[in-house]
Amino acid sequence: MRRVVIGQVGTTLDRARPPVDRWERWRPTVAICQHEELLIDRFELLHSKRDEALLEQIREDLARVSPETEVVSRLFEPRDPWDFEEVYGALHDFASAYTFDLENEQYLLHLTTGTHVFQICLFLLAESRHFPARLLQASPPHTRDGFGPGRYNIIDLDLSQYDRIAQRFHREQREGLAFLKAGIDTRDPAFNRLIERIEQVAGKSKEPILLLGPTGAGKSRLARRIYELKKQRRQVAGRFVEVNCATLRGDLAMSTLFGHRRGAFTGAQQDRPGLLKAADGGLLFLDEIGELGLDEQAMLLRALEEKKFLPLGGDEEQGSDFQLITGTGRDLPAAVQEGRFRADLLARLDLWTFRLPGLAERRDDIEPNLRWELKRRAASTGQNLTLSREAEKRFLDFARAPAAAWKGNFRDLDAAVTRMATLAQAGRITLTEVEEEIERLENAWSAGEKKPEPGSDDDEILLAVLGQNKLEEVDDFDRVQLAHVIRVCRRSRSLAEAGRVLFAASRRQKAQPNDADRLRKYLLRFGLSFASMGDEP
Repeated sequence: MRRVVIGQVGTTLDRARPPVDRWERWRPTVAICQHEELLIDRFELLHSKRDEALLEQIREDLARVSPETEVVSRLFEPRDPWDFEEVYGALHDFASAYTFDLENEQYLLHLTTGTHVFQICLFLLAESRHFPARLLQASPPHTRDGFGPGRYNIIDLDLSQYDRIAQRFHREQREGLAFLKAGIDTRDPAFNRLIERIEQVAGKSKEPILLLGPTGAGKSRLARRIYELKKQRRQVAGRFVEVNCATLRGDLAMSTLFGHRRGAFTGAQQDRPGLLKAADGGLLFLDEIGELGLDEQAMLLRALEEKKFLPLGGDEEQGSDFQLITGTGRDLPAAVQEGRFRADLLARLDLWTFRLPGLAERRDDIEPNLRWELKRRAASTGQNLTLSREAEKRFLDFARAPAAAWKGNFRDLDAAVTRMATLAQAGRITLTEVEEEIERLENAWSAGEKKPEPGSDDDEILLAVLGQNKLEEVDDFDRVQLAHVIRVCRRSRSLAEAGRVLFAASRRQKAQPNDADRLRKYLLRFGLSFASMGDEP
């Protein structure tokens, strides 16, 4: 294979100024060809017209130290050698027009000479494979007199060959994942995959992110962690701004989000910039986005697409460049069908959508979250906080059981730890505090629920769904189970959600549970589907 080097004439490093003899000075273009083990068959030298005299001197010197090296001069003259766009475009054109003979030649890009802009552009074009080449970096000799060819290093941009670089990248990714999970060693495989994808998107995209999930699933906390991770990586410089759209109504909604001008409405005694302006250069988190009014939705859409908006009562547009994260527990497509949410805004928000599961769907993660809540509570109070072994086992057995509803999700768990910690003597939670808390949670979850009477209520539910003829064909053994399945389906928003509740215990034993398919097959035994469940009476 012939070896070809492509580089630029170094107007400073390659030039030998009198009275210093040029052979007593390290000149990288000449020095590269002085290495006996690095045979250069052809040297492609980029130069400007004003450096033709220097080019001829280099040509003579290369003929002297490496007569077998063919020197090919290439005119390269961007209008401004310090203009990134100009230099990149010129190098891109050069690479596009160059005939690379990869079967017979190997190529090296000499990075030692040229402006920093030239070197950066050359690197980028090598990384993108516009130049199918490795990088050649030369350095002067470590001798006091400066004689000799110095050293060189050949760099392949295939990073997979560099274990330490790859390990560093993976370590940074692991740190990002741990940061998004607040350092909690979560065990649920589906949740860990979800966080891994969110970390990947957050690190590469400034587009909107939509977080779905029930109240208390951790949408607000995750949005803040995404912001803090991006700030650590210097991807945002502005503030984290958060607002719950359910608290915004009428002029207050417009004013809070987009600001207002003095006199825009009664009580507007001075200008107000608004939260979109406050989030300029940062991240705006709009929780409960499904509660935002249609007028505000229209203005938000324009602000997302054009980075501009009009304050209430103003006639001069304001600009703000922010990343948007939204959260909701509502079914936004259904809200679109009902005319309560704009289809065009949903299309804009739905680029990256992630559903955060509730705590009842992540029972494997209750233990690490319990330990994290204990540490957090201890840190906030300055008091050591522990669970006795007996108390911990009792609480976890209760918390992971299918009957534990966890309606408030992590808010329920946080409140439970707070109450037990407050009642604990000397910071040690015992079985007494745990039993008291279990009773309190069970009472809270069952409050307002209608408890069906055995027999009659089950038959009423089954009669409404199956009809009298089909009901008579169902054994008493199956009636109790089927009635319960129907109740769960009626309370659930989807077949998958109902399946996760019904098969909560057994799904933990499976690497890839398919609860929806399992439930669908069960219902088909009775000629039923999820859509045929009807509303809960």
